Amino acid sequence: MKVIDTNIPDVKIIEPTVYGDERGFFMETWNQKKFENAIGYPVSFVQDNHSKSSKGVLRGLHYQLAPHEQSKLVRCIVGEVFDVAVDIRQSSPTFGHWVGEKLSAENKRQLWIPEGFAHGFLTLSNTAEILYKTNAFYCSNSDRGILWNDKKIKIAWPTDGLTLILSDKDKNQPIF
Repeated sequence: MKVIDTNIPDVKIIEPTVYGDERGFFMETWNQKKFENAIGYPVSFVQDNHSKSSKGVLRGLHYQLAPHEQSKLVRCIVGEVFDVAVDIRQSSPTFGHWVGEKLSAENKRQLWIPEGFAHGFLTLSNTAEILYKTNAFYCSNSDRGILWNDKKIKIAWPTDGLTLILSDKDKNQPIF
């Protein structure tokens, strides 16, 4: 496993070692010991989520309030998405900054998003499926969001040639 730093030190790109030949490939998608060594602290995942979206679907930006904050390990197993993490930790030097990474079935990269970040993604391929592990259960009372195109955050979503599809909830999230 290779760990790649992003411009927000706590958000990491995890690149698995892939063994391939004419039969296909094998890769280890999760190893708790290696993962904890890579990020420097223990993590216990309690929930796995699977999301399927069509081209142009934008989901987010979502987060949960304490004490139900979630960290996420996100990967795309079908197609391609532009995955985004926004630092919402008020005491952080990168408060309000964002990281975006293309995750795809082809590149097999994963994005580690720790607690204290809002998360969203845009589907770039005809169909995309993402899997993500969380360290806390979903709690509807703690569910919050930020408007996807907030003018202060200024996420550079790769929207050229796409017709965006958002839920009513995501169209009407509050600003940062």
